[in-house]
Amino acid sequence: MHLNPYGEYAVLLAASLADDWPDDVAGIERRTRDFGMTMSFRIAATEHARTRRMIDDWLRVVDAPGESDRAAELNAQMAALAAYPRLTDHDGEGWHLHYRDLDQSLSHVLGAVIAVGTALHLTTRGMHRLGRCAAGNDPGDDCRNVVVDVTRNGRQRYCSVRCANRAAVRRHRARTALRGAAG
Repeated sequence: MHLNPYGEYAVLLAASLADDWPDDVAGIERRTRDFGMTMSFRIAATEHARTRRMIDDWLRVVDAPGESDRAAELNAQMAALAAYPRLTDHDGEGWHLHYRDLDQSLSHVLGAVIAVGTALHLTTRGMHRLGRCAAGNDPGDDCRNVVVDVTRNGRQRYCSVRCANRAAVRRHRARTALRGAAG
């Protein structure tokens, strides 16, 4: 039995959807499979928009100004989506827990999985390990990608090597300009 089937991958899935929103429901479903979800979902015509709203709600957790705010927002989302945990054995995965009722819609299932996964990520790794790319804090840089810190040391600030390099170049240029102005 898998003890934590909804940990890290659920938060990484949410960040992937937030940063690169699929054009249609089929794209959302493909992305869920890319991140390890194998079960089928009930899909209604409104699922694309409903799933987008769920991701926008999750982004309020990402953007919460403090740990207590983040916890309160996440608690509210989990309460709204919760179903009692149940053991399941589908798709040859072996026995594991689902935090949802059977036969729920894609948006509801993803909401529950992502909320529980986010809670597990934050409580096991640290409440600070979710945020926006630090490159976006620099003037002129519009990166708003989500950073899910899964590093060993817990210091990931950038969504990609590209953003980290851009920020390093800006810092270097600022130091060089400062030295040139002082000299």
